[in-house]
Amino acid sequence: MALLSSKNRELVIDPISKKNPIIVQMLGICSALAVTSKLEPAIVMGLSVTLIVAFSCVIISLIRNTIPNRIRFIVQLVVVAALVTIVSETLKAFAYDVNKQLSVFVSLILTNCILMGRLEAFALANGPWESFLDGIGHGLGYAVILVIIAFFRELLGSGTLLDIQIIPQAFYDFGYVNNGLMILPPMALIVVGVIIWVHRAKNKELQENN
Repeated sequence: MALLSSKNRELVIDPISKKNPIIVQMLGICSALAVTSKLEPAIVMGLSVTLIVAFSCVIISLIRNTIPNRIRFIVQLVVVAALVTIVSETLKAFAYDVNKQLSVFVSLILTNCILMGRLEAFALANGPWESFLDGIGHGLGYAVILVIIAFFRELLGSGTLLDIQIIPQAFYDFGYVNNGLMILPPMALIVVGVIIWVHRAKNKELQENN
Protein backbone atom coordinates (compact mmCIF):
# COMPACT_ATOMS: atom_id res chain seq x y z
CA MET A 1 0.00 0.00 0.00
CA ALA A 2 1.36 3.42 -0.96
CA LEU A 3 2.41 5.59 1.95
CA LEU A 4 0.11 8.40 0.81
CA SER A 5 -2.74 6.42 -0.72
CA SER A 6 -6.25 7.83 -0.64
CA LYS A 7 -7.09 5.59 2.31
CA ASN A 8 -4.09 6.83 4.26
CA ARG A 9 -4.92 10.45 3.45
CA GLU A 10 -8.40 9.86 4.84
CA LEU A 11 -6.85 8.72 8.13
CA VAL A 12 -5.40 12.22 8.52
CA ILE A 13 -8.12 14.34 6.93
CA ASP A 14 -11.35 12.76 8.20
CA PRO A 15 -10.68 13.32 11.95
CA ILE A 16 -10.14 17.01 11.30
CA SER A 17 -13.68 17.43 10.02
CA LYS A 18 -16.12 14.57 9.35
CA LYS A 19 -14.89 12.43 12.27
CA ASN A 20 -13.56 15.15 14.54
CA PRO A 21 -13.08 13.69 18.04
CA ILE A 22 -14.52 16.75 19.84
CA ILE A 23 -17.40 18.02 17.72
CA VAL A 24 -18.49 14.71 16.16
CA GLN A 25 -17.42 11.97 18.58
CA MET A 26 -17.81 14.23 21.66
CA LEU A 27 -14.49 13.14 23.16
CA GLY A 28 -11.94 15.26 25.00
CA ILE A 29 -14.37 18.09 25.70
CA CYS A 30 -13.28 18.58 29.33
CA SER A 31 -9.72 19.56 28.44
CA ALA A 32 -11.03 21.68 25.58
CA LEU A 33 -12.99 23.74 28.09
CA ALA A 34 -10.13 24.01 30.56
CA VAL A 35 -7.17 25.19 28.49
CA THR A 36 -8.71 27.53 25.91
CA SER A 37 -8.96 30.86 27.72
CA LYS A 38 -5.70 31.81 25.97
CA LEU A 39 -4.44 30.86 22.52
CA GLU A 40 -0.88 29.94 23.50
CA PRO A 41 -1.69 27.14 25.97
CA ALA A 42 -4.34 25.82 23.58
CA ILE A 43 -1.76 25.53 20.78
CA VAL A 44 0.76 23.85 23.08
CA MET A 45 -1.85 21.45 24.44
CA GLY A 46 -3.03 20.58 20.94
CA LEU A 47 0.50 19.88 19.72
CA SER A 48 1.29 17.87 22.85
CA VAL A 49 -1.75 15.65 22.42
CA THR A 50 -1.01 15.22 18.70
CA LEU A 51 2.56 14.07 19.35
CA ILE A 52 1.58 11.75 22.20
CA VAL A 53 -1.33 10.17 20.29
CA ALA A 54 0.77 9.66 17.15
CA PHE A 55 3.83 8.13 18.80
CA SER A 56 1.92 6.03 21.31
CA CYS A 57 -0.11 4.58 18.43
CA VAL A 58 3.12 3.72 16.59
CA ILE A 59 4.65 2.04 19.64
CA ILE A 60 1.54 0.04 20.47
CA SER A 61 1.18 -1.00 16.83
CA LEU A 62 4.79 -2.21 16.73
CA ILE A 63 4.40 -4.40 19.82
CA ARG A 64 0.73 -5.33 19.42
CA ASN A 65 1.43 -8.96 18.54
CA THR A 66 3.52 -9.46 21.68
CA ILE A 67 1.10 -7.89 24.20
CA PRO A 68 -0.94 -10.42 26.21
CA ASN A 69 -4.58 -9.47 25.90
CA ARG A 70 -5.18 -9.50 29.65
CA ILE A 71 -2.58 -6.77 30.30
CA ARG A 72 -2.97 -4.66 27.16
CA PHE A 73 -4.45 -1.71 29.08
CA ILE A 74 -1.52 -1.70 31.49
CA VAL A 75 0.95 -1.74 28.61
CA GLN A 76 -0.89 1.11 26.90
CA LEU A 77 -0.84 3.18 30.08
CA VAL A 78 2.89 2.58 30.58
CA VAL A 79 3.66 3.71 27.02
CA VAL A 80 1.45 6.78 27.28
CA ALA A 81 2.77 7.67 30.74
CA ALA A 82 6.35 7.62 29.43
CA LEU A 83 5.48 9.92 26.53
CA VAL A 84 3.46 12.27 28.75
CA THR A 85 6.41 12.50 31.14
CA ILE A 86 8.76 13.38 28.27
CA VAL A 87 6.41 16.10 27.00
CA SER A 88 5.80 17.47 30.50
CA GLU A 89 9.50 17.69 31.33
CA THR A 90 10.22 19.28 27.95
CA LEU A 91 7.60 21.96 28.59
CA LYS A 92 9.03 22.62 32.04
CA ALA A 93 12.47 23.09 30.53
CA PHE A 94 11.60 25.21 27.48
CA ALA A 95 8.12 26.69 28.08
CA TYR A 96 7.74 26.93 31.83
CA ASP A 97 5.13 29.70 31.82
CA VAL A 98 2.90 27.78 29.42
CA ASN A 99 3.40 24.64 31.47
CA LYS A 100 2.13 26.52 34.54
CA GLN A 101 -0.94 27.68 32.61
CA LEU A 102 -1.69 24.12 31.53
CA SER A 103 -1.25 22.98 35.14
CA VAL A 104 -2.29 19.35 35.61
CA PHE A 105 -3.89 19.02 32.20
CA VAL A 106 -0.68 17.82 30.53
CA SER A 107 -0.49 14.97 33.02
CA LEU A 108 -4.17 14.23 32.43
CA ILE A 109 -3.42 13.49 28.77
CA LEU A 110 -2.75 10.04 30.21
CA THR A 111 -6.50 9.56 30.66
CA ASN A 112 -7.58 11.38 27.49
CA CYS A 113 -10.37 9.31 25.95
CA ILE A 114 -9.27 10.24 22.42
CA LEU A 115 -5.84 8.76 23.08
CA MET A 116 -6.99 5.57 24.74
CA GLY A 117 -9.72 5.12 22.14
CA ARG A 118 -7.27 5.24 19.21
CA LEU A 119 -4.91 2.80 20.89
CA GLU A 120 -7.69 0.32 21.57
CA ALA A 121 -9.71 0.77 18.38
CA PHE A 122 -6.98 1.30 15.78
CA ALA A 123 -3.36 0.79 16.84
CA LEU A 124 -3.96 -2.74 18.14
CA ALA A 125 -5.30 -3.80 14.75
CA ASN A 126 -3.22 -1.87 12.20
CA GLY A 127 0.36 -1.30 11.11
CA PRO A 128 2.70 1.41 12.45
CA TRP A 129 2.38 3.81 9.49
CA GLU A 130 -1.41 3.69 9.41
CA SER A 131 -1.50 4.04 13.21
CA PHE A 132 0.84 7.05 13.02
CA LEU A 133 -1.39 8.76 10.44
CA ASP A 134 -4.51 7.97 12.46
CA GLY A 135 -2.88 9.43 15.57
CA ILE A 136 -1.78 12.56 13.70
CA GLY A 137 -5.27 13.01 12.27
CA HIS A 138 -7.09 12.68 15.58
CA GLY A 139 -4.51 14.82 17.36
CA LEU A 140 -4.83 17.58 14.78
CA GLY A 141 -8.62 17.32 14.87
CA TYR A 142 -8.46 17.90 18.61
CA ALA A 143 -5.90 20.71 18.23
CA VAL A 144 -7.87 22.57 15.56
CA ILE A 145 -10.96 22.82 17.75
CA LEU A 146 -8.88 23.96 20.74
CA VAL A 147 -7.30 26.70 18.65
CA ILE A 148 -10.65 27.90 17.28
CA ILE A 149 -12.19 28.05 20.76
CA ALA A 150 -9.14 29.82 22.22
CA PHE A 151 -9.03 32.29 19.33
CA PHE A 152 -12.51 33.62 20.04
CA ARG A 153 -12.22 33.41 23.82
CA GLU A 154 -8.96 35.36 24.02
CA LEU A 155 -9.89 37.87 21.31
CA LEU A 156 -13.32 38.71 22.71
CA GLY A 157 -12.42 38.20 26.36
CA SER A 158 -9.06 39.97 26.49
CA GLY A 159 -8.72 41.80 23.19
CA THR A 160 -5.47 39.97 22.49
CA LEU A 161 -4.08 36.98 20.59
CA LEU A 162 -0.92 35.34 21.92
CA ASP A 163 -0.87 38.26 24.38
CA ILE A 164 -0.52 40.73 21.49
CA GLN A 165 -3.09 43.54 21.52
CA ILE A 166 -5.39 43.05 18.53
CA ILE A 167 -8.35 45.28 19.23
CA PRO A 168 -7.16 48.89 18.69
CA GLN A 169 -7.03 51.24 21.64
CA ALA A 170 -9.32 53.58 19.71
CA PHE A 171 -12.14 51.05 20.17
CA TYR A 172 -11.71 51.21 23.93
CA ASP A 173 -11.60 55.00 23.79
CA PHE A 174 -15.02 54.91 22.11
CA GLY A 175 -16.40 52.71 24.88
CA TYR A 176 -15.66 49.16 23.76
CA VAL A 177 -15.32 46.75 26.71
CA ASN A 178 -13.87 43.25 26.67
CA ASN A 179 -16.40 40.51 27.34
CA GLY A 180 -15.09 39.07 30.61
CA LEU A 181 -17.53 36.17 30.36
CA MET A 182 -15.53 34.75 27.44
CA ILE A 183 -12.63 33.77 29.68
CA LEU A 184 -14.89 31.78 32.01
CA PRO A 185 -15.21 28.00 31.44
CA PRO A 186 -18.99 28.05 30.69
CA MET A 187 -18.38 30.23 27.63
CA ALA A 188 -16.05 27.59 26.24
CA LEU A 189 -18.96 25.16 26.28
CA ILE A 190 -21.11 27.67 24.42
CA VAL A 191 -18.39 28.21 21.80
CA VAL A 192 -18.11 24.43 21.36
CA GLY A 193 -21.88 24.30 20.91
CA VAL A 194 -21.75 26.97 18.22
CA ILE A 195 -18.94 25.13 16.40
CA ILE A 196 -20.94 21.88 16.51
CA TRP A 197 -24.03 23.69 15.18
CA VAL A 198 -22.11 25.26 12.28
CA HIS A 199 -20.33 21.98 11.50
CA ARG A 200 -23.52 19.95 11.42
CA ALA A 201 -25.32 22.60 9.39
CA LYS A 202 -22.65 22.15 6.71
CA ASN A 203 -22.55 18.36 7.05
CA LYS A 204 -26.16 17.25 6.83
CA GLU A 205 -25.21 13.56 6.95
CA LEU A 206 -24.06 14.02 10.56
CA GLN A 207 -27.45 15.17 11.74
CA GLU A 208 -29.44 12.59 13.65
CA ASN A 209 -32.62 11.34 12.09
CA ASN A 210 -35.65 12.33 14.11
